Amino acid sequence: VVDPVMVSTSGCALMQPDAMDTLISVLLPMGDIITPNIPEAEKLCGFEIKNVDDMKKAAEVIGRNLSGSVLIKGGHLTETADDLLYHDGEFMWYRGERVNNPNTHGTGCTLSSAIASNLALGYDMKTSVQNAKNYITGALKDGLDLGEGSGPLNHCFNL
Repeated sequence: VVDPVMVSTSGCALMQPDAMDTLISVLLPMGDIITPNIPEAEKLCGFEIKNVDDMKKAAEVIGRNLSGSVLIKGGHLTETADDLLYHDGEFMWYRGERVNNPNTHGTGCTLSSAIASNLALGYDMKTSVQNAKNYITGALKDGLDLGEGSGPLNHCFNL
């Protein structure tokens, strides 16, 4: 599972251009699945993603250079938090409600880790993504509020 942490939620670049080239040419092709957010997917596909149709087009463009799957995370959508999986040439939507919680720090990394954990447990790709999506939604709904600014979600909500 490769989470291309290239662009922060606030839109700041997190990677130098030469590192981005290495990410695209070396690391992403090694992944069974990559999990870009919408700003990262825009960098990878080369065009702006404004809606769900653009997400589908971007997933196809990004997927052309990969042997694995592409999960474009929809947390930057305004109405929903729907994620799009492009797997074996097929699209699968993972519908998600937008949870009103300002504490979203680390959600992308947590989602990728949860997918990896489910794959390690032997679940197939589609089930792993669904289980991870359910986990993230529960962790956000818990409403943990620590510190200043955008705090972390509650990784232990279900214990």
